Amino acid sequence: MIKREDDWMVVEGHLTIETVPALFETGLQLLASEDLRVDFSRVESVDSAAVSMLLGWTRAAQRSQRALHVTGLPDDLLSLARLYGVAELLPRQSV
Repeated sequence: MIKREDDWMVVEGHLTIETVPALFETGLQLLASEDLRVDFSRVESVDSAAVSMLLGWTRAAQRSQRALHVTGLPDDLLSLARLYGVAELLPRQSV
């Protein structure tokens, strides 16, 4: 589930192969016209699709010269990114 709070997109629930495609598309649409700010602090679980989504958003932000700000990345997402050797490619967390 996605909510808008202030200028942040807040993600809740599970980031899995079933839920990521719709969220990924939403992020791409926003990045086409504005910077993207995403709060992951309410995410309950992730799988490798979440890592792929963040990498895709990072590439899209670079292509469109937009900023991607993230906060509250779950430990299990960061752990997967380290396992796959891509943690350094993820966007830095904002405070």
